[in-house]
Amino acid sequence: MSARDPRVAKDEAKIPSATPSVEPPIGQRPVSIQDKDRDDDPNREKLPFDDAVEVDVDLENENDPEINQIPPEVRRVVSLHDDTSLPTLTFRYFLLSVIFVIPGAFLSAMNYFRTTYAPYSVFFVQIAANYVGLWLARILPSRELRVPFTGWTFNLNPGPWSVKEHVLVTITAASGATGNLAITPIALGELYFNRLVHPAAAIFLMWSIDATGYAFAAIARQVLLYEPAYPWFQALCQTALFETQSRQNKNPTPTARKQMRVFWWVLLGITLWQFLPEYAFPMLNSMAFLCWVAPHNPIANFIGSGLGGMGFLNLTFDWANISNYNAGVPLFLSPWWSQVVLFCSFVMSCWVLLPAAKWGGLGGYPHCLMTNRACTADGDKYPVTSLVTPQNTFNQTAYEEYGTLHLGVHYLWSIFFDYASYVSAYSWIAFFGAGQIRQAFNKFRARRNNPAQGINHQWYEVPLWWYFVLFLASFVSIMTMAALDIIFIPWWTYLVALATGAAVVVPLGWLYAVSNFQLPIGTFNELLYGTMVQNLSSNRSPIGASVYGSIAGDAWYRAQYMLQDQKIGHYMHVPQRAVFFSQVFGIILGTPINYAAMRWIIDTKHDYLTGAVDDPAHIWTAQTLTSSLTMGVQYVLLGPTILFQQEQFRPLPYAFLFGAVCPAVIYLLHRLFPHAKFHLWNTTIFFSGASIFYGNVSTGYFSRFIGGFVVMYWAYRYRYQLWAKYNFILAAAFDAGFNLNMLLIFLIFGSARVIGMPNWWGNDAASVEKCYALDDD
Repeated sequence: MSARDPRVAKDEAKIPSATPSVEPPIGQRPVSIQDKDRDDDPNREKLPFDDAVEVDVDLENENDPEINQIPPEVRRVVSLHDDTSLPTLTFRYFLLSVIFVIPGAFLSAMNYFRTTYAPYSVFFVQIAANYVGLWLARILPSRELRVPFTGWTFNLNPGPWSVKEHVLVTITAASGATGNLAITPIALGELYFNRLVHPAAAIFLMWSIDATGYAFAAIARQVLLYEPAYPWFQALCQTALFETQSRQNKNPTPTARKQMRVFWWVLLGITLWQFLPEYAFPMLNSMAFLCWVAPHNPIANFIGSGLGGMGFLNLTFDWANISNYNAGVPLFLSPWWSQVVLFCSFVMSCWVLLPAAKWGGLGGYPHCLMTNRACTADGDKYPVTSLVTPQNTFNQTAYEEYGTLHLGVHYLWSIFFDYASYVSAYSWIAFFGAGQIRQAFNKFRARRNNPAQGINHQWYEVPLWWYFVLFLASFVSIMTMAALDIIFIPWWTYLVALATGAAVVVPLGWLYAVSNFQLPIGTFNELLYGTMVQNLSSNRSPIGASVYGSIAGDAWYRAQYMLQDQKIGHYMHVPQRAVFFSQVFGIILGTPINYAAMRWIIDTKHDYLTGAVDDPAHIWTAQTLTSSLTMGVQYVLLGPTILFQQEQFRPLPYAFLFGAVCPAVIYLLHRLFPHAKFHLWNTTIFFSGASIFYGNVSTGYFSRFIGGFVVMYWAYRYRYQLWAKYNFILAAAFDAGFNLNMLLIFLIFGSARVIGMPNWWGNDAASVEKCYALDDD
């Protein structure tokens, strides 16, 4: 008998499934958590929180088509009770938002300039804000105050700390305590081209790019947000923690207390453990067993190394390498099928193509295989900055002197699959997702005719004109700066950026909603910009590619962030208008802090960032900015036409055709063999995994595959009740513990004075992996 018994008490499992509905686990589906007949029994024992909760009867009605379609796994997390009297936008909310957004925005802006950095985790905010909120509810006086020159009043302490306040503080921090893509072009202009953007214009640009993405969320909101079939697994993870914290605050059950104990013990354990791989015992980063057997054998070193090699059978005990959110498929949050697809792409790229290029002559260029820098014909580093004249034009003389740019074969196929993944997203949704999106749109039309449906129908919807006003403000701001030649791009390219950004919101949002996979758009936007401006006699600044990529890329990223946080608000019954306000308030609060941090870093670390002076600690290297500069020179000054005429780059344009055709082939196989589950072999995820550059780090993927098998396959299918209670709690604890450890390492060992770990057997100065014969190339 399966361990997943629907007769088990309902409070024993409150965490959702992260597998697609088309592939249910072994055993029966859990019965509904609502029993309509019980509610009609006058002798039914009243729940502990019934007196404090105002229940909307439609939320309990199984005949409501919206409620009936909610997956049972989602019901294990999302409470169908809503206390409409709970406060939301209170004085405590504003105070805590300021407290948590300011340091997060400053720290996140620093990350653009550092080689290593301390991330600012939303889980940290979610945990800390709850305790600070409870403390404020105890100490603040219950005093009514009036806003000067208005008739508005507010209470300093309107009552017990509300879970809705808690949600809104966390959403505001997720919105404002982040970095900003506009930092890159602003800093590039000042550091490398002596083009200083006025502070007011810089802040308006940064805010407008974020606001554009938030406005674009309206494109997909009604289709992706309210459709029950789209769970948004990251939102469910945070919702699970919110629900556990809320139960612990109000009336803790033994299960809730045990969940919180597990959370805190795991958080503490991960925080302490990460000091080993991240600082004291870096050998745990990459356990290269083949290097242990043959430490001076170049072939064994290349095959086994996870830090510059193939990473064959390489294990890691560093959560940074195992989680690796850059890969887009988190271990605890992503369906097993998506983790299998990603691992297969890793196997193809590292265990098949790398040895073919290393020893089989694949690609015909033997140099720079494991580096993503531009190289000369003989493998030396290409001086890309020499291709820019003082007038920000292409230096043809220098190009003829140094010769054509070359890229390592590994980096070339990374670009190839990057292009393919972008087109594949559209093709895949045309074949596999169009029907689901059409059904979701029809349900949206039905909701408009009958608004009294769904989880949150008791709250007013966000008017469409709110999004339009937000977009109009950002549009006028950026268009004015483009017309005045402040932001390095022609005005008409801004319109194209808006169009391309809007075009990806629905297909990429749908992919993220059903698989928890966020497609990194990568270099496509910069390529498109270079194609548009390559024949212009002016506006050929390499900075323009970064500006264009910031606008078009952030339109999708910020739209996804807004939809994800609005899904949290939807799950937690927070009024959507309050959620919208909290998100916009977050970027209003965080953007000036981002700029202030950038300004401080450029003023104090200028020579380090430009390379005029070497940073002895190798921290302030601005390597992200340097990569953006190289990309701008490649696509804008050199231009795609000249670039793709070179023998090495000629195959790249075929990636777009390849990305369009492969989903059609998979769809045909799915129709011919419907039980073979070809529909789970998502080409977009596969191509995106193959586009990852593994030259620096190839460890972690094998360990993640093993962990994913244990957590998302074996435990989910055969230990479901245990999995359901603890999976997302563990996900939050692992990430929060890792981020807390990084913050502690930064504060203790790197903030004021860099304190290095002495070399020893587990911190070998020559090679932490014991791969002493590994080539640098």
